[in-house]
Amino acid sequence: MKTNFTLSSKPALALAGAWLLSLPSWAQEAATAAAPEAAPESMFGIPGLSTAGLLVLCLTGLLLTAVLVLGGMVFVQSLPLLEKLYARPGLEHSFMARLIALLRGDAQLLTGKATDVVLDDHDYDGIHEFDNDLPPWWKYSFYATIVFSVVYLLNYHVWGGKLQDAEYQHEMQQAALLQPKDGSGNAQEVTNFKPLTDAALLEAGHATYTQNCAACHGQNGEGMVGPNLTDEFWLHGGDVNDVFKVIKYGVTSKGMVAWQSKLSDDQILEVSSYLLSLQGTKPANGKAPQGEKYEGKK
Repeated sequence: MKTNFTLSSKPALALAGAWLLSLPSWAQEAATAAAPEAAPESMFGIPGLSTAGLLVLCLTGLLLTAVLVLGGMVFVQSLPLLEKLYARPGLEHSFMARLIALLRGDAQLLTGKATDVVLDDHDYDGIHEFDNDLPPWWKYSFYATIVFSVVYLLNYHVWGGKLQDAEYQHEMQQAALLQPKDGSGNAQEVTNFKPLTDAALLEAGHATYTQNCAACHGQNGEGMVGPNLTDEFWLHGGDVNDVFKVIKYGVTSKGMVAWQSKLSDDQILEVSSYLLSLQGTKPANGKAPQGEKYEGKK
């Protein structure tokens, strides 16, 4: 007996699929029309994620979830039919047939089929040994360890992956970049500065910034070669003590030079406080956010 499968609702499914595929484009057009010319705001710590973008992500996630749930329901409902289909001669021993049987409650795919063949010469104190195959789950796990060992060997001993000692040396080199070469000061020192609020001191910090920092960060902190200093995102922390240490000791791996030999601690604190006063000013041509959003200490 032959089983014919027909799908009378192909046109309806095609229309539904076209409608689902068109939703993201409608949402993107709406987001583009509603977006202002200014730099997009960020949400949940994701730079550039606007409200419209979040709506698109949520809508896409809901659609994918609905498709997966619907597909799962259809698959479960069709298991009896699939079981009959794969019970035909030539298909009953296929992997798909065993998978469907597993979903229907038959665990033979994982445990294997016991043959219960007794080994005559393996009888010890009345305990008989059967000649059964290893369970498939055990064999597949063993095969997986072989594949993993090959990938591990290639990655760490052929393609140049860093072993534990090499990773340690790399971390030590990165830490050494924050340590002044002349031995003066300590980049890991604990400081408890508070942002300056005196107008005269902030103006002094502004003058120092204009003379030494504007070439890389822009006249208004908008960012050029260096990052934008007016948003809420920081590469090395947004507390006044974090900013102080970055200015004083530099981050040579990022191109930030140390200013401790040219500026006094008072001048560095003035510049740090001035930079924090620029938060939220949103100058023209502001560089895109970099780093992580700084929430402030609680």
